[in-house]
Amino acid sequence: MTPPTALAGRETPRRTAPAVPVAHAPVVRRSTAALPPAVQGGALVLAAMVLVALNLRAAITSLGPLLSEVRTGLPLSGLQAGVVTTLPALAFAAVGATTPWLVRRVSPPRLLVASMGALAIGQLLRVTTRTGWLFVLTSALALAGIAVANVLLPMLVRQYFPHRVGLVTGAYMMSLTVGAAVAAGAAVPIAHAGGTWRVGLGFWALVAAAAAVIWLPIAWRARQRPPAAHEPAARPAIRAGRTRLGWLMAGFFGAQSFAAYAQMGWLAQLFRDSGFSPGTAGLLLAGVTAVSVPIALGMPTLAARLTNLRPLVLGTALASALSYAGLLWLPYDGALVWMVLLALGQGTFPMALAMIGLRARTNAGVVSLSAFAQSVGYLIAALGPLSIGLLYEWTGGWALPVGLLFVALLVQTGTGWAISRPRWIEDEVGQPDRA
Repeated sequence: MTPPTALAGRETPRRTAPAVPVAHAPVVRRSTAALPPAVQGGALVLAAMVLVALNLRAAITSLGPLLSEVRTGLPLSGLQAGVVTTLPALAFAAVGATTPWLVRRVSPPRLLVASMGALAIGQLLRVTTRTGWLFVLTSALALAGIAVANVLLPMLVRQYFPHRVGLVTGAYMMSLTVGAAVAAGAAVPIAHAGGTWRVGLGFWALVAAAAAVIWLPIAWRARQRPPAAHEPAARPAIRAGRTRLGWLMAGFFGAQSFAAYAQMGWLAQLFRDSGFSPGTAGLLLAGVTAVSVPIALGMPTLAARLTNLRPLVLGTALASALSYAGLLWLPYDGALVWMVLLALGQGTFPMALAMIGLRARTNAGVVSLSAFAQSVGYLIAALGPLSIGLLYEWTGGWALPVGLLFVALLVQTGTGWAISRPRWIEDEVGQPDRA
């Protein structure tokens, strides 16, 4: 396009007289500065996203191996320990639901800096406290930071990398998975090296602080500005809870999270009951996470390339069904096979996050769908370990608990099937029908 200054210098006044090019010049400059395409600092933004994702489970998985030491050191009562282990899903649900409201008031990059700051401060405070309930409250602060970042990342991927949604989602999902596994495996050695469980938990605050620091220049460049004159400033907020797609996505996310949290809480016990030693049972559980790493990288990219996701929905469901059947009837002889199949089935988590970005046309749609699906989904997920544990305690076996996982799988498959074809939440805003 010819610059306005060049137009002004031409001989023919009829071409220079119209004010449209000149009036539009400042708008173009403002829009270009506000938009954060991948070509503007793409490597820095990608690195920052990967570092944020590295933190999204570390504060949770590092606690499990050290929970016994924490309970002794504070001391932490059985009730408080139960609250702490249930707190992640509850915090993700409650705080994640407020994120769309926050995004309308604070630019997303700045909000992400604040969330990483809350995560770092919460992790530092909880290792300096001397009472159980303060440990719970400071853990809640850290988890609130994770909850906001959970919702923001799908929107930021769409905003900064609109043509690489699948690839970038896969990159940060792989980082999330690696962070969870490394934190679980390294928490005890770090605690031993530091001489106390406080070092084993507090170390991860440094990683969160690093994520906040690397986002600072990005947040500075993306300062929130008033909308330009040609932009729809008064567009109504998108409410995913009033759409059929929002509820279907929440059901899909919730059903797969229900199963995933139940497996994280009880799979090792199932292997122990099958005849494996505690150490081997733990290795098998860790193996599920290890096999999930390449799946987390590849699944969003594959989902972004396919128009119809039903083959992926059915494929992951079949893998989960086979693994459940194997765990029920041949848990010892086929343990390695069931481990791999479980990891394949858990590919629904990165697929669900990719779907959030693929089922909205706008950033507002992505953040609304992300907040609603994750908030409702994590509430459902919180019931997973609890319900499986109660059924196991009542029956003394695994038939009913695994049967409940099959029920969750049916819900996951049905909702996933319904949202597999292209559809967008913006098209359903204001419609009276709900799922």
